[in-house]
Amino acid sequence: MKGIILFLYLLGCPLLLSAQQETHVIMGDEQTSKYFPLLKDKRIAIFSNHTGMIGDKHILDVLLEKKFDVVAIFSPEHGFRGDADAGEHVSSMVDPKTGVPILSLYDGQSSRPSEVSMRMFDVLIVDIQDVGLRFYTYYISMCRLMDACAEYGRKMIILDRPNPNGFYVDGPLLDMKYKSNVGWLPIPVVHGMTLGELAGMINGEGWLPNGRVCDIEVITCLNYTHRTKYRLPVAPSPNLPNMKSVYLYPSICFFEGTVVSLGRGTSLPFQVYGHPAMKGYDYSFTPHSVPGAKNPPLLGKMCYGVNLSHLSERQIWRNGIDLSYLIDAYRNLNMDDKFFTSYFELLIGTDYVRKMIEADKSAEVIKAAWQDDVAKFKKQRKPYLLYEE
Repeated sequence: MKGIILFLYLLGCPLLLSAQQETHVIMGDEQTSKYFPLLKDKRIAIFSNHTGMIGDKHILDVLLEKKFDVVAIFSPEHGFRGDADAGEHVSSMVDPKTGVPILSLYDGQSSRPSEVSMRMFDVLIVDIQDVGLRFYTYYISMCRLMDACAEYGRKMIILDRPNPNGFYVDGPLLDMKYKSNVGWLPIPVVHGMTLGELAGMINGEGWLPNGRVCDIEVITCLNYTHRTKYRLPVAPSPNLPNMKSVYLYPSICFFEGTVVSLGRGTSLPFQVYGHPAMKGYDYSFTPHSVPGAKNPPLLGKMCYGVNLSHLSERQIWRNGIDLSYLIDAYRNLNMDDKFFTSYFELLIGTDYVRKMIEADKSAEVIKAAWQDDVAKFKKQRKPYLLYEE
């Protein structure tokens, strides 16, 4: 009997292995046969950062090895190397390894590429890992590049990547009176789309200025659906070091618009929250100056609060956007409106959430208030989805 069981097990192993291989997600940039022909005899610019990896090589190095004419790199928030602080101005420079100019879209002067930079190239490759949140700025840089490409007649090729938060949609739609550098489009906080899908929606919904439409081509991922729980092989930015932080980000980022620390300057950014005046908590942490968080909120101050890093990933997925953490800190500090800063509305994208929190509404009641937004957006986005829901 044991021999039969062993035989059946061994017989099944190749099938199991085959199934695992079939479900391995293949990035757009790995499918070089689909986009290399589009680059022949073209001057190429790249919008990327440290996440633009093809296996163990960066897209820039791969293109240069194949003798393509890469003339410029556009870099987003956190810089081309991905190590600058959130919102930190990053100067343009020349990449010391390759000699290719790096043109920063976060240099504090202009977030839109100049005419000179747009006339340097014929085709723009987008290869960057987004995390699927309205306040995560990589898609905003892509929007601005789409607009510039449309204006100057340049083609954009998006080498698509999975959205690690692409398995759900949650949060209110952005009220465009709160449009800012942390909210650019009338989409929910969690939009559940890849950059390739979002670019198609930007064109299709006429969201570029003056009716412009960008010439885009998307190299889609293989073996990916909107049910895939894709795990990032590279941290997308300094303060999202692991998947717990990526999954908690939609809920914890709102503390950026309050007096409370969300753990920047600690080993658990976006996985804890606290404040020196919070009472009744055993957990404490002290933000320090560290790479990627040189001057974090409440620097050097002992903060008391909550450590969420023990939560299971499944529990975080089940909760989606969870305002109970925010409400807990608000009630504990008892500061009324002084708890919030004006940045809060830019993050949440509407004015009713602060009012409901101050009116002592529960997280469940507030979440119910934006369910019509979610349903409306899911219907609106459906024609632009490139992957099965």
